[in-house]
Amino acid sequence: MKKPQIKEYNCETQEEIIRDATSAEIAQMEIDKAEVNAKQAEAEAKATAKAALLTQLGITAEQAKLLLS
Repeated sequence: MKKPQIKEYNCETQEEIIRDATSAEIAQMEIDKAEVNAKQAEAEAKATAKAALLTQLGITAEQAKLLLS
């Protein structure tokens, strides 16, 4: 597998450097990716629970909005 690369840009000199990521940066990328996946899974679980509750109550999302407004 190809190592991820990091792009650094110096605004003062307009110098652009592209380099291989360090092992610490790669580890942080993996942590960030795991956090994003966990947040997505949580959002999907909440949406599924909300849909199940609306079905159980026998109302639509629009009706629920009207009740809560």
